[in-house]
Amino acid sequence: MFVAAVVSFAASCAALLGPQDPPQPASTGTLRLLGVTVHTGTDTPWTGVLGARHGRLARPDDVPVEHHGGVQFELPGAFVTAGIQDAHGHLLGLGSALVEVDLVGTTSFEEVVRKAAAAAEKLPKGAWVLGRGWDQNDWADKAMPHHRALSAAVPDHPVWLTRVDGHAGLANQLALAAAKIGKGSVAPSGGEILFDDDGQPTGVLIDNAMAKVPEPALSAEELRARLLAAQQACFAAGLTCVHDAGVSRAVLDAMVALHGEGRWGLRTYVMLAAGERELIARGPWQTPDGLITVRAVKGYADGALGSRGAVLLEPYADRPAWKGLFLTPEKGIAELAQRCAEHGMQLCTHAIGDAANRAVLDAYAAVQCDGGLASRRFRVEHAQVIAEDDFARFRSLGVLPSMQPTHLTSDMPWAPQRLGPARTLRAYAYRRFHALGLPVPFGSDFPVESVDPRKGFYAAATTRAEGGDVELRPDQKLSRAEVIRGFTAHAAYGMFAEKVLGTVEAGKIADLTVWDTNLLTCPDAQLLTAKVLLTIVGGRVVYDGRPK
Repeated sequence: MFVAAVVSFAASCAALLGPQDPPQPASTGTLRLLGVTVHTGTDTPWTGVLGARHGRLARPDDVPVEHHGGVQFELPGAFVTAGIQDAHGHLLGLGSALVEVDLVGTTSFEEVVRKAAAAAEKLPKGAWVLGRGWDQNDWADKAMPHHRALSAAVPDHPVWLTRVDGHAGLANQLALAAAKIGKGSVAPSGGEILFDDDGQPTGVLIDNAMAKVPEPALSAEELRARLLAAQQACFAAGLTCVHDAGVSRAVLDAMVALHGEGRWGLRTYVMLAAGERELIARGPWQTPDGLITVRAVKGYADGALGSRGAVLLEPYADRPAWKGLFLTPEKGIAELAQRCAEHGMQLCTHAIGDAANRAVLDAYAAVQCDGGLASRRFRVEHAQVIAEDDFARFRSLGVLPSMQPTHLTSDMPWAPQRLGPARTLRAYAYRRFHALGLPVPFGSDFPVESVDPRKGFYAAATTRAEGGDVELRPDQKLSRAEVIRGFTAHAAYGMFAEKVLGTVEAGKIADLTVWDTNLLTCPDAQLLTAKVLLTIVGGRVVYDGRPK
């Protein structure tokens, strides 16, 4: 009943989109920001008071603050950018990470086991223990773990702990039994089950094999609660818009319901899960205020580099004879690309390895559609390792590389060992794509990485890990203005919204992020400590981080 009611509501309130229709602003009162330095993202500076009226940016003379419940902020020394977007995140994943066992930053498997056992003590017997964030590359023993110690420590609960990249997980004995995985089990296509020397499963399942674990479904109320928690985390981080990758019907229904109740204020560009064929066939649509726009689809070509699921043209340098896993057969990628084009939907395909990126480009090149492929702005999500001949194909096909700067800094301790020196010089190539004249939308892939965009600013500007001196791909450093552009103007282009979002110009939608630090001129270290003073969506202040 809930799903049917929400779908009916969405159908009644949503507006169908044409190929280039932008989101519309919410109707609000007036807003004035005094004393601020404005980075417009254009060649034209903003002089005087920064104002907004009815959700649109306006010159001071057009903003009578006393009308329509107007508000005014005195912010001497503050620095304003167009609203910061995250062009690739997972809102439900972020909300879930906030309530499940947090394993990010664990320094040993023993620490993972301790945290899972502590969580189990708070749950009734038989309840699932769920967690995310472990990374064996951060441990002294960098081998994939075995479930023995975990099963011994937590014998009365099924335990399922997802790796940080979301492309592998560890199950204890009860969870393996629930998944019906044992000696001799066969992994599905695009997946891998790891076994020990005795032929018993270690508990590690990679990519499509993870679907065997019967993880308990969330209720509608749990979905809503997790989405709201994720929304608040995004606002506190200064994000005004998220491109939400891989959204199911249930999650979309929950989001639209929250919007109908006036509780959803985050601008959200929805990439539907590839399996939502009925929703894809409907074509692009948005809520009347444009806060929720559905016009993209998330596909998968391969897995992740950290779990050796990314598909490479030549074997892994640290695992000879292994080239990774295609999660979707090449024929399936081509079929999805054509279907999206026929329904006016933008396809955004996860591809990390150079073989996966080539397969996606091949599939995109075969698409037949009115107006040509470039008009669809198909994207490759991550575009992490690229064959030399394929860089130019992005430009010739009009395909956007949607990238996450913090993947470079997270991967730098081990990526060169996976790839070898030659391939490393074809990876994390932000500047090379810029030199081709391509917009490069930036995001984080949260909760794989932190939702905090400051970490992305730092990574793209320095190619160094926080607190470290070693640089990986220093030739790919971007200027501060280019970094900001990736999280604003290029992200807006990636969602067909460059006419109304991404820069600070009169008449554009008043999505703004206000910082206490000038991101263009501050020392590198201050990129990580700059504070969000205000997050503004459609002229409404949705987060106030000013000192109290």
